[in-house]
Amino acid sequence: MKITGYELFKVPPRWLFLKLETDEGLIGWGEPVIEGKAATVETAVHEMMTYLIGKDALRIEDHWQTMYRAGFYRGGPILMSAIAGIDQALWDLKGKYYNAPVYQLLGGACRDSIRVYSWIGGDRPSDVGQAAKSIVDAGFTAVKMNGTEELQYIDSYEKIDQVLERVAAIRESVGKYVGIGVDFHGRVHKPMAKILAKELEPFKLMFIEEPVLAENNEALREIARHTSIPIATGERMFSRWDFKSLLADGYVDIIQPDLSHAGGITECKKIASMAEAYDVALAPHCPLGPIALAACLQVDATAHNAFIQEQSLGIHYNQGSDLLDYIVDGSVFAYKDGFVQIPQGPGLGIEVNEAHVRKMAAIGHQWQNPVWRHKDGSIAEW
Repeated sequence: MKITGYELFKVPPRWLFLKLETDEGLIGWGEPVIEGKAATVETAVHEMMTYLIGKDALRIEDHWQTMYRAGFYRGGPILMSAIAGIDQALWDLKGKYYNAPVYQLLGGACRDSIRVYSWIGGDRPSDVGQAAKSIVDAGFTAVKMNGTEELQYIDSYEKIDQVLERVAAIRESVGKYVGIGVDFHGRVHKPMAKILAKELEPFKLMFIEEPVLAENNEALREIARHTSIPIATGERMFSRWDFKSLLADGYVDIIQPDLSHAGGITECKKIASMAEAYDVALAPHCPLGPIALAACLQVDATAHNAFIQEQSLGIHYNQGSDLLDYIVDGSVFAYKDGFVQIPQGPGLGIEVNEAHVRKMAAIGHQWQNPVWRHKDGSIAEW
């Protein structure tokens, strides 16, 4: 089965879809994107595809190694996201070729479903108590929120207290045992992260996420000394080599590779297995579209250490278009009692609504993340 062509579709709210074509008429879909840099990743996909046209679509490992190693410069968000989306599409093709879900080709499932969580509160969280109650009433058993707004390296205890008040409101509204994830979003520098991690202890959180930026992962050693809350990170790490030292250091409890950023299904399956060897849990990052989520679920099915899955239905970024708009049968992502079933269809297990994709690609998007500044005018982490 030879790869004969491809198309890219930049669709709202902030996604990029890839369609791979073959000489046997089978089509594979992938989602290669970095939020806010879709056009840059699009160019990288064009460059990567020069290696693949005319090649056997089933040789996924060889294609991955070629895309990664044939370039003298490698890694990073743009190149690895381009590889990720192509890799997803290749696995989708391979599953359709063998008429099996991808997880069967990865060794088979070790679970039938996986727990999911829902976002609340937006970039600048407010009224999160009521929002959490609504999500729990809808059947979810876990929520996640951004913890802070802007924080300087050293900031006020007023801002710390505001975070604690928001989390207290959630805990009061949903009870003792609903899972709560608090995302520091890389907005917090080490001095304040130590304080927050310690002060959040009484709320029995599911995890704190990205307490410092990935480039400052050495700070996790000190942060871990201040709290027993599980520490999660990894959405801004892009290969097994990025995760190697993090896992060896032993101060992370949950890794969150993104299957549209960290080399796709091929690479994230390897990262998950590395983490299992260190007794570290897996919770893939996925505030993206339906193709990315389907890819996550295929890996979740095969990874014993996967315990929960992020998903974007109703997330604050999805203005005008949402997760289910681009697939024919939205019931494949039907959430029940806080869980979603692993898709059973061939390939990624979803049918993309190509007519709608083409319609929305004509609209496109130019999504960029907000630019925040502190009161003194200096740039703030978003």
